[in-house]
Amino acid sequence: MLRRPDDIRDELLVLRCLRRDLEAWDELVRRYNDRLFYYVRRMVDQDEQAAHLLQEVWVRVLQSLRSLRQGSRLAPWLYSLTRHVVMSHYRERYSTLEVADHAELEERPTDESADAARFEDAELIHFGLSRIGWAEREVLTLHFLDDLSVAEIATVLGIPPGTVKSRLHRAKSELRQVLIREHGESIGKETHHA
Repeated sequence: MLRRPDDIRDELLVLRCLRRDLEAWDELVRRYNDRLFYYVRRMVDQDEQAAHLLQEVWVRVLQSLRSLRQGSRLAPWLYSLTRHVVMSHYRERYSTLEVADHAELEERPTDESADAARFEDAELIHFGLSRIGWAEREVLTLHFLDDLSVAEIATVLGIPPGTVKSRLHRAKSELRQVLIREHGESIGKETHHA
């Protein structure tokens, strides 16, 4: 598998951080802070709460960076750790909150490049994301906004790749329905090229 330049840069950055290079740590935070904040913000209600949880994420990153296996991609590891922090927050705060996986649906193939082209209007998408379920919002955010592959999302969420594909399919369908309901039939025609 051909490694991406960003992956090589991240691996070198991690090595520098492990050597207690403060400039490397600052660069790591600059590189991922906004993306992780956006991810957390999609899961919690308030900016302040998201900022607090993100601080907890960076503390955990600092404590467990050595556990990142050499050659593993940093981004999926960071998102997985971030998700764990948010889930812990919900478990502590809302002991009755159920964040259960939905039954796995039949696996359906996806045309990722066509799907990305269908969801170009970011403002409209953010509106729609705020009105769909948490699990669906999370998988769409990781896939389209954070640019993680199906395999990487499976790692972050701790579910099989087939389940990720099913959730993506269901999430895109729910998002499409929200946009049609809120903005009329023209949206459905723009977002559905079947």
